[in-house]
Amino acid sequence: QVQLVESGGGLVQAGGSLRLSCAASGRTFSSSVMGWFRQSPGKEREFVAVIGWSAVVKYYTDSVKGRFTISRDNAKNTVYLQMNSLKPEDTAVYLCAASFDFSASYYQSSQYPYWGQGTQVTVSS
Repeated sequence: QVQLVESGGGLVQAGGSLRLSCAASGRTFSSSVMGWFRQSPGKEREFVAVIGWSAVVKYYTDSVKGRFTISRDNAKNTVYLQMNSLKPEDTAVYLCAASFDFSASYYQSSQYPYWGQGTQVTVSS
């Protein structure tokens, strides 16, 4: 089992920055593939970013490329999402997810068996 707890969300003006954290416990964190997703009311859960075991492989959805950076610290069992140049359309609940299989379908939420409870990010215009 893996337990995930997100933090770092909040209210920020457009153009501002936030850094989300996801602390993991349970199975060996350094073996996990970690993803960030987001969900807005009435919308499907959307893939944001993923990072592989060694942090070499990273993928982002097109809308956040160049603005968001995913990273991990295996010594602290934590994955981060640095969000810069935030836009109102980034407003959502951000969820951390974990898997032990780096699937070609990494962008699909069904590939991740472990989820955090989410943290709210609100970007005002």
